[in-house]
Amino acid sequence: MKPHHLLGTLAICSFAFFTGAGALRAQADDGRLRIIVFGAHPDDAQYKAGGVGAKWAKLGHHVKLVSVTNGDIGHWQIAGAPLAQRRLAEVTKTDDMLGVATEVLDIHDGELMPSLENRMKIIKLIREWKADIVISHRPWDYHPDHRYVGVLVQDAAYMVAVPFVCTSVPPLKKNPLFLYSSDRFQKPYPFKADIIVSVDDVFDQKVNAIHEMASQHYEGGADGSAESVAKVPPAEDVAGRKAWLRERWEKRQGGEADRFRDDLIRWYGPERGKAVKFAEAFEICEYGRQPTREEIKALFPFFP
Repeated sequence: MKPHHLLGTLAICSFAFFTGAGALRAQADDGRLRIIVFGAHPDDAQYKAGGVGAKWAKLGHHVKLVSVTNGDIGHWQIAGAPLAQRRLAEVTKTDDMLGVATEVLDIHDGELMPSLENRMKIIKLIREWKADIVISHRPWDYHPDHRYVGVLVQDAAYMVAVPFVCTSVPPLKKNPLFLYSSDRFQKPYPFKADIIVSVDDVFDQKVNAIHEMASQHYEGGADGSAESVAKVPPAEDVAGRKAWLRERWEKRQGGEADRFRDDLIRWYGPERGKAVKFAEAFEICEYGRQPTREEIKALFPFFP
């Protein structure tokens, strides 16, 4: 690499971002697992991995949920800085409820690109968190922001251990385990559940956290309308709203458990596998290191 190229790479390792209340906690090496989850918008990481995040946190491990964009067009009625600030406040409220740290990058919603600059941001975040596990969208999602999060994390996967890339942060001594969160896209190939975790014990905790992100479900996010909002219990009816939300998440996470029921039975045993109500699923990325069963158990101590 020519010197001026290296200097350019170093320069773009420094960047500005919005930070949630707990985003920089737990930096000390204390022997606990360190997990970082990348979602495209301020809700995706919570939706896809809020359950396993809460389970790790209860065991004393360190979990960080990152939104790669600020979500500033993710509403049918408001946009720009007021929406970005509102969504940052929403996900920050979930920090203590899930026991995680949250960070929201200052990249416009709908404008994420798989650039060298953004790749360096992802490398820097993974290194700073000293991650053992990295979770992201798959890189063939319908939404360009989701898709490019997957591409950026994939492009960072090898580079996080390369010494002369982003030299402002020391390289990791070993590559983390890289995982995809689940989706239903079929091309170029459908999602395969290599790890599926029962979240029955933290389901209420997750729903209570998701309740705080009102702009995205009670108000419908970018796909909402006055007509859809009128069908939701009003804000003053907190119990009614939570019941409305729980019913939808029971279907969503219950569908995930049913979708991989055979896998649950194989891993948890017939009795426990059939009894799982709610689940989150993950696929091991082919570009990362391929763990043994013992390594998966060490990284997912609540996985049978």
